[in-house]
Amino acid sequence: MTISMAGLPAFAAYFAVGVALIVAFAAVYLRLTAHDEIALIRGGNLAAAIALGGNLAGFAIPLEKAIAQASSIPDCVLWAVAAMLIQFAAYGLCRRLLPDLSRRIEQGELPTAVLLAVTAVISGTLAAASMTA
Repeated sequence: MTISMAGLPAFAAYFAVGVALIVAFAAVYLRLTAHDEIALIRGGNLAAAIALGGNLAGFAIPLEKAIAQASSIPDCVLWAVAAMLIQFAAYGLCRRLLPDLSRRIEQGELPTAVLLAVTAVISGTLAAASMTA
């Protein structure tokens, strides 16, 4: 049995780009929110963890699709940026529906966090499904 490592450079490149895109998404998302998720999570706020985790998952879903079908790294990055914009729009929609969203998450309200997380996952799933090869 022969083991080929021919795909290793492409794997490493797409993996590194994927990690960088997740970090970029998280950095922008953390700046968009009026509350400090990291401080809240460090303080044991489950609502903040659910909201952030849901948004990260909501972005990772279309990112996976972008990586899987990209013809090149720039192509992958363009699709990932489109997915980011959809995630930010979904967050904006939740803020419009619940103008006091940040206060509710700061207070640890789980229903608000779940709504935000589910909205992010749904928008990410829809974005991924809309990406065609």
